[in-house]
Amino acid sequence: MAEKTFIVRIKRQQRPDEPARWEEFELRHRPHMNVITCLRDIAERPTTRDGRELTPVSYEANCLEEVCGACAMIINGQPRQACSALVDNLEKPIRIEPLTKFPLVRDLVVDRSKMFQDLKRTKAWIPIDGSYDLGPGPRMSPATQEAGYPLSRCITCGNCLEICPKVNEDTQFVGAAIVSQVRLFNMHPTGAMHAAERLDALMGPGGIADCDNAQNCVKVCPKNIPLTESLADVNGQVLRHAIKTWFHGRD
Repeated sequence: MAEKTFIVRIKRQQRPDEPARWEEFELRHRPHMNVITCLRDIAERPTTRDGRELTPVSYEANCLEEVCGACAMIINGQPRQACSALVDNLEKPIRIEPLTKFPLVRDLVVDRSKMFQDLKRTKAWIPIDGSYDLGPGPRMSPATQEAGYPLSRCITCGNCLEICPKVNEDTQFVGAAIVSQVRLFNMHPTGAMHAAERLDALMGPGGIADCDNAQNCVKVCPKNIPLTESLADVNGQVLRHAIKTWFHGRD
């Protein structure tokens, strides 16, 4: 019985200033393979379908459990995590490309620093002085905990930015993931003390006003975060904050 194989097409680029090229690899099929398995097989034997020996394909991966977000890439035209993209569920040949909304480093590796800089810009953390014991901290109601938990599942993969038409070279839009984190930290009893600073950041260039409500983001989120709810909620927070600031000034 002939061994079952399938074709993987990968868009490769040695450096950002070099032209991109497509290369095909023929891989042996095994049960329960995912795209990371394909890339590992290619790394072990980086030979194209027509017999050319090449350098292994550069890519990022870490947890392999859809937790770290590192292996985000475009698979068959859709941004998703390579670790949870099962070969048996994918149309063949499998087409793999790097994300396009972030600077390319090499092959499938991109620089997602923009997301982390925007998290800093919006102060997406809870500022706590850890130099002494603060006690158990304020209590949160079960309803607030239930609303906040899905938002805390964000893995900063960048899929929502990749699919968003407003994230492009002409805008500075931070994207749904960052807006959702602002909502998360604003609902925290301690984080709420700095809510105004986060909302101020989203009132500037690239803020919530740049969202056109395409709602593509929620469809590609690997953690099923209610991103459209976060966009609507934070948009209301920004509006109320703007009105309050206009009439009363900052507290």
